Amino acid sequence: MTEAQREAPEGDAVLTRIGQAVMLHRGGDREEARNRLAALWREIERDGAPFHRCALAHYLADTQDDPLDELIWNLRALAAADGLTGALAPRAFFPSLHLNVASGYLKLGQEEAARDQLALARAAAGALGEDPYGDGVRAAIRRLTLVLEGSAGD
Repeated sequence: MTEAQREAPEGDAVLTRIGQAVMLHRGGDREEARNRLAALWREIERDGAPFHRCALAHYLADTQDDPLDELIWNLRALAAADGLTGALAPRAFFPSLHLNVASGYLKLGQEEAARDQLALARAAAGALGEDPYGDGVRAAIRRLTLVLEGSAGD
């Protein structure tokens, strides 16, 4: 759980609905999770809070079958994070968001764009806490770095 998620208001109906869909996805019902998240996106797309749009787009990316669709949703999450301010500022969001975008570009064979996003993830990693979430994101950055370094000679 990120710092911003911990700071989200209790009783937040949108986050509850996102969480329910995420539980479906983690339970193996990817299609139903995607359907519920997409329906919620249609409700909040235009005037929803940036935090909600960021979280929702992030989880929608995880439910996509097509790598291009996954990248598009990750780019939407990143764009929504740019709109976060105050207590929900996205300091700890950016390393993971840039990492997800980098991974998406790599899946599509766009290694230079992947390297650019990975550099942004590394630059933002200082905002991560010394906790399991931060450790996991830092480890994922290292893994993707190794993959891209291995493909540099191809």
